[in-house]
Amino acid sequence: MQQESVTRRGLLQSAVGGAGLALFAKALRQPVFAEFSPTKDAIEMSEPSAYFAYVGSRTTRERNARGDGINVYRAADRTGYRYAGQWTHIQLISGLANPSYLAFDRSRRFLYAVHGDLTDISAFRIDPGTGKLAHLNSVSTFGKNPVHLTVDPTNRWVVVANHLSSALAVLARNPDGSLGGLADEVKLSGRIGPHRVEQPFSKPHQVEYDRSGRFIIVPDKGVDQVFTFTLDAASGKLTQVDAGTPRARDGSGPRHVAFHPTNDFAYVIGELDSTVTAHRFDQSTGKLTPFQLVSTLPDTFVGDSRASEIALSHDGSRLYASNRGHDSVVTFAVDPATGRLTPRGWTDARGKTPRFFALDPTGRVLFVADEDSDRIVPFRADGPDGELLADGDPVGTGSPVCIVFAPS
Repeated sequence: MQQESVTRRGLLQSAVGGAGLALFAKALRQPVFAEFSPTKDAIEMSEPSAYFAYVGSRTTRERNARGDGINVYRAADRTGYRYAGQWTHIQLISGLANPSYLAFDRSRRFLYAVHGDLTDISAFRIDPGTGKLAHLNSVSTFGKNPVHLTVDPTNRWVVVANHLSSALAVLARNPDGSLGGLADEVKLSGRIGPHRVEQPFSKPHQVEYDRSGRFIIVPDKGVDQVFTFTLDAASGKLTQVDAGTPRARDGSGPRHVAFHPTNDFAYVIGELDSTVTAHRFDQSTGKLTPFQLVSTLPDTFVGDSRASEIALSHDGSRLYASNRGHDSVVTFAVDPATGRLTPRGWTDARGKTPRFFALDPTGRVLFVADEDSDRIVPFRADGPDGELLADGDPVGTGSPVCIVFAPS
């Protein structure tokens, strides 16, 4: 089994371009399931409260990556102890190239993974008792480099952002959790930004529902624009909403958006200029109106850096954003009345290239995925004034780029 896994992984990692995609598609439909000893990458657990953590990774040589697929962990909440998130490795699904972004369906009984730099998406069933994954099927996203996905509120459709095809795709979701055919595809366009390398055309980077589940917000890194769409639940057809959302600052490269959990505020991170733009969000029209622009970097930093992930604390009092280059996570205080941001400090990511981070289900621990240090670092997020406090040993895993949690 181990030799088969290594052989197939080598095949998939060579299948990034040209005719190799056909080989990839064939192999992708037969992932290898490698079971690991409970002691591998494990830290002892003694608390019964637990959840599952699913970690996506980069795997291909073209990305200089060291990941090996989707890793599954059982994580115990140990509030009051020094280390707040004890993780035990329980499964690896290898034989998958760049399962780089993950998302659950609305029931959290199924997991979906897009394969970055390629053209595919895979569906998995989650065993509710063990948290382990079983592969259902893999289909085309009908585009190049799918980077983000979401499942609509009716649980019937999966929306995918194809970053290098300048398009959104809607795929049918079958009752058994498997993926069906293409329901719709929408090409995006606009005036490209000034960055000579990163902005040659439209590059949608995220598809994120607002709190109401009515609108899909699409930050586009290539044209410095944030688009708004609605999805018809009966047909799976997308409609762009011309709500008059202003164009972002030239060269900002909008990457991700985060919605306030209780107020009508939305925050968009600019990858290329390392900024956060605060917006008021009109829930009746889907319009974003900017009212503040802040840097994600301290004014003492004069090197190169790119912003990456953004998220709010569960109570909406703090906003976090990560910096690749400065290799930090910045914490902002959020004014509950106005939504304005005030920087509270920068926390060393304890590794290189914090591409992603996620708060655990309790909201007390923030896990930072340091892609180029091959580890996930835990920080307590409930310290005085909301600062992040390093809390325990990192979890070692190759090129981590996404973390999602499901209850045990």
